Amino acid sequence: MSRRHSENILFGGVEAGGTNFNCVMGYGDGDIIARRTIPTTTPENTLAQVVDFFKEKSIEYGPVQALGIAHFGPIDINKASRSYGKILLTVKPGWSYFDIVGYFSNIFSVPVAFQSDVNGAAIGERYFGGAKENDNFVYMTVGTGIGGGAFVNGHLVNNLQHPEIGHMLVPHDVVQDSFPGSCPVHGDCLEGLASGSAIKSRWGSPGESLPENSAVWELEAHYLAILCVNLCYCYAPEKIILGGGVMGQKQIFPILHRKFLELMHGYMTTLNEVSIKDFIVPTRLAGEAATKGSLILAHQGYFSETAAALSPRCNKTHRFP
Repeated sequence: MSRRHSENILFGGVEAGGTNFNCVMGYGDGDIIARRTIPTTTPENTLAQVVDFFKEKSIEYGPVQALGIAHFGPIDINKASRSYGKILLTVKPGWSYFDIVGYFSNIFSVPVAFQSDVNGAAIGERYFGGAKENDNFVYMTVGTGIGGGAFVNGHLVNNLQHPEIGHMLVPHDVVQDSFPGSCPVHGDCLEGLASGSAIKSRWGSPGESLPENSAVWELEAHYLAILCVNLCYCYAPEKIILGGGVMGQKQIFPILHRKFLELMHGYMTTLNEVSIKDFIVPTRLAGEAATKGSLILAHQGYFSETAAALSPRCNKTHRFP
């Protein structure tokens, strides 16, 4: 290998999305040495291909010592729960209640760390992206759906149940916006009004086909500004990072900044037309945040199990990268 790593321990990572599973092999410093993208179909078909990837690459590079999975939700991340490691009720056909952690643990016999995909992305941002200097921040992905992960005082919130920020209820002026919302559960929650799916349903085309339609992005920025204001009141973040396919439309950010300041009415005195540009920002890890985060999950899972196997008298802790 051309690079030297502080720990010569190979990890596996999976960003498990509703469209694709992005599988990687690499190290705790985020260096990826092999990757493969697998379409998300049925659990049996998709996961068998994931297993094949790691088995094939282990011949070339050696076996992974732990696996990190950042999975689309809802999932059970509470280790004290009977359903820990399983997908909960989901609209994705065939995936409800599938035991992801059990499946991979039985095949590879290595530690398997399990988190939501957006929490995985937040971890990626914390260690490799725009939040390396921030103990308090929120990462939001705005794509087919909307989800978010939050760090408070340097720790992910929380390890009992992952947040469902995308289903936040927001003001909906039906006179100005008659679209009823596309969320199958809540109708006009944030995801139902501002996700990529909502854009396509409301305007008849996906967002990437509508870049010159200012009405699309004025409305989108309006709902995202409400989101960001609520995040500030709830979490007092040092930074809000926005990723996902919809945020690839960079024209949203100036409108979002303006609308956020209008809605905030000067309540956060540190924010103005200049400082807002460093407060609500696009991801620096476009398409890579959850993938790199999955390697950190594996890294943490490996050293957590190693520490648990040591004598109870040992009080040394491992510093994660």
